[in-house]
Amino acid sequence: MFSAPIYSLRVPEVCSALETSLEGLAPSEAVARRGLYGSNQLIEAQREHAWRSLISHGTHPMALLLWAAGAITWAAGDVVLGVIIWSVVLVNAAFSLWREHRAGQAMATLRRLLPSYARVVRASVEERIPSSDVVVGDVLVLAEGDHIPADARVIEEYGLRVNNATLTGEAVPARKIADASLREGLSEIERPNLVFAGTSVVSGTGRAIVYVTGMLSQFGRIARLTQEVHEEPSQLQRELSRMARWISTLAMALGVLVFMVGTLEVHLEIAEAFFLAIGTVVAMVPEGLPATVTLALAMAVQRVAQRGVLVKKLAVIEMLGHVSVICTDKSGTLTQNQMTVRHVWVGGRSISVSGVGYDPRGEFSPAPEGAPWENDLRALLIAASLCNNARLTPPSSDHPQWSCLGDQTEAALRVAARKGNLIEPELNGLYPRIHELPFDARRKRMSTIHKVVRIDPGFPGSKPGQNVAFVKGGPREVLNLCTHILQHGEVQPLGDALREEILTANDAYARNALRVLALARKVLSAPSGGYAVEGVESGLTFLGLAAMMDPSRPEVADAIRIFKQAGIRMVMITGDYGLTAESLARRIGMLSTPNPLIVTGAEIEQMDSVALQDLLDKDVIYARMAPEHKLRLVAAFQARGEVVAVTGDGVNDAPALRKADIGVAMGISGSDVAKESADIILMDDNFGAIAAAIEEGRGVYANLRKFVTYIFTSNVPELLPFILAALLNIPLALGVKQILAIDLGTDILPALALGMEKPEPDIMRQPPRKRSQPLVDRALISRAFLWLGPIEALLCYAAFFMVYPWGDGSILRFLPSLSNLGSASDPAWRYALAVTTFYAAVVMAQVGNAFACRTERNRGRFLGWLSNPWLFLGIAAEVVILWVFIYSPSVARLFGHVALPGLYWLGLGLIPLILYGLDWLRKWVLRFPIFARRG
Repeated sequence: MFSAPIYSLRVPEVCSALETSLEGLAPSEAVARRGLYGSNQLIEAQREHAWRSLISHGTHPMALLLWAAGAITWAAGDVVLGVIIWSVVLVNAAFSLWREHRAGQAMATLRRLLPSYARVVRASVEERIPSSDVVVGDVLVLAEGDHIPADARVIEEYGLRVNNATLTGEAVPARKIADASLREGLSEIERPNLVFAGTSVVSGTGRAIVYVTGMLSQFGRIARLTQEVHEEPSQLQRELSRMARWISTLAMALGVLVFMVGTLEVHLEIAEAFFLAIGTVVAMVPEGLPATVTLALAMAVQRVAQRGVLVKKLAVIEMLGHVSVICTDKSGTLTQNQMTVRHVWVGGRSISVSGVGYDPRGEFSPAPEGAPWENDLRALLIAASLCNNARLTPPSSDHPQWSCLGDQTEAALRVAARKGNLIEPELNGLYPRIHELPFDARRKRMSTIHKVVRIDPGFPGSKPGQNVAFVKGGPREVLNLCTHILQHGEVQPLGDALREEILTANDAYARNALRVLALARKVLSAPSGGYAVEGVESGLTFLGLAAMMDPSRPEVADAIRIFKQAGIRMVMITGDYGLTAESLARRIGMLSTPNPLIVTGAEIEQMDSVALQDLLDKDVIYARMAPEHKLRLVAAFQARGEVVAVTGDGVNDAPALRKADIGVAMGISGSDVAKESADIILMDDNFGAIAAAIEEGRGVYANLRKFVTYIFTSNVPELLPFILAALLNIPLALGVKQILAIDLGTDILPALALGMEKPEPDIMRQPPRKRSQPLVDRALISRAFLWLGPIEALLCYAAFFMVYPWGDGSILRFLPSLSNLGSASDPAWRYALAVTTFYAAVVMAQVGNAFACRTERNRGRFLGWLSNPWLFLGIAAEVVILWVFIYSPSVARLFGHVALPGLYWLGLGLIPLILYGLDWLRKWVLRFPIFARRG
């Protein structure tokens, strides 16, 4: 767009390149440019309509099979059965739509962060216009508290500082200048003469010329990256889709086989063969599985919500069990994003300051009361509070925690002063401010001038009416201007030995990643001609040092220890400086090597894919990362098969949060954009809750296997009657309505109860599962279809033929008369009794199956009979539903059931004991060493 980067040009050259002037654009030119460049707005990508998504959920292979089955049964005259089958499809589609629906409002939130109005200069007149009308070449007028509507080049500034946290994640204000920036190796966001859309002015004033608007701005680039990241289906969603295709294909093949064998070999009527084929399809399709999976995941979501974790997508809860890499931001995620003074140096000694964040509760240790340096500390805190433009905001109903307006560093000093019982209104009454020399990047300090109203113990020797300057800034810069030092309440000459002692203390703080400021003061003589910097900031009295840091969250270290035990790798990707990030990583136990690599975003840009993959194997801290760098790193980890969780709290984290397998945002300190882009929100910003969520995710995976085994097992006694009736022309032991009653009635509650089993005690000492490891594997299928299922079918057929003798021939002829049954002597009534017995036997077998499925091998852990009371409630409900289906006249008539004699329940009650006992014997055999080694 420009012959040279806009930041490298001088102000006249900027005006020439953008074809504007310091007086701004003419109104007609602004209108023309808006037509050329478009509105200064973020453009949202087209979204899929909900009805299209609903249709897609109702047209997958299993759903199409059930649609066809319902249509055929309807055409055959069984309208009730057709409606039931179609209702199953609609309910499952609604559940799927609800599960996959997410609050995709990231773009709307991004738009809300942009200001509604902007102040510009046009034709030498300052105007207030909608931010959408800002165009390239407009001259912006900036003041403290203003939001910036577009990317612009600073052309004039007076102490201008901008908060770039929405772009970088770092809340330390950036000083802005009007000079050209010629330094190499800086990203555009790091340029000191550029300001960006979506950021805000912390202090000072200035003017800037817009050079980029809308989607071309840095803010728009993040929005575009967020849009371009297409949400991939989760591992569970992909697996359920694969399973749906596999089951649908097999069900169709079996249905066709049953129809062909029934008509060609057994010589059944076409209508009878169709009925058996439809029954085969319905029996093969686990109708209740999607709803059961959805409800089980929903309950897991509720459990983690009680631990402070809000999961926005149900499938994510299972995906948590696969997490192998956590890419985490630093500020606001690992730290509290609240600068806190931890130490002060006064009177020749270091003093610790307790407390965290902006809450002004804390103490000085050792206590200053009666100490010779008590007044020295008070003098330091007076300077810290007065040479300050930040404001503290106490807790309120909207903001339950202390917060600040302005520079975090200045807020930290204000908090330290409050811990010393110094309140701003009282100090302002003692020392009202009359002038300010704003912070300047060249001077690296700021000064405020105050009038002394009343003498304070922290300022002995002062006189009412005098003017005093308080100075704070970089330790070396301030120290070079000092000629005296306050020690034990007395002003003494500052010799070389004391200077060396101060610098040694400063270096010790800096080595521990503490940010250090020096404070000084000076009694001024009567001003003549104003307050020049040279006159104010010279001959100062050194008061002391304040060392501060953004403290790590208290739960972070324990969480990292748990992640290491669980085989989960932690990677820090931050917009902050590398040494600062390394110090924090070392402090919280994140590093595994003494000398980690520190790689910047600029270096990432120079790497090809091979070099980047090689880098991922090393212990690296990724610093000065832009949103596209974070995005590339996440994609690189995913390319090598890792399941990646990304944690963040800023707008700059949004693309990576969307790209990650699981995006985790902070609920309190996180930006709205981050929360909308994430899959998981930590409601109380507790980083340790991620470990709890992963533990729950691993437990959910195991529980999903339990109830999938439970559901698949009942498919065998449901399917076998149709196959045997078609192949051998033996009595059909079960109807389609009974199958639906089992899959959508009695099976669901025990299956859900299995989904509520507690995680194994050592589950967080196991390595994460591979992305490719399936939920339904060979072991699960073998156990369900080759062991538990055949046992159920055998027991059910034993019950059936005890009621309905084998030699009575085909019972298909009785089907039309089952809704109008006669007496006990009626063959149709005896057949209905046998079908009811088979149905009851399947349900009772599932009771034993529920207890059998609580563990796969039962090695090294005894669950205890009462450890899951929900299972007993689910089984009790299952039995109640069974009795309603059998003994309620209206319901029984609908399903073609007859009341079972009480004696039958003695035999039916043995079925769960037999099935559970046989599976217990299998587990007992598998505990032998020869089998245990394979497990």
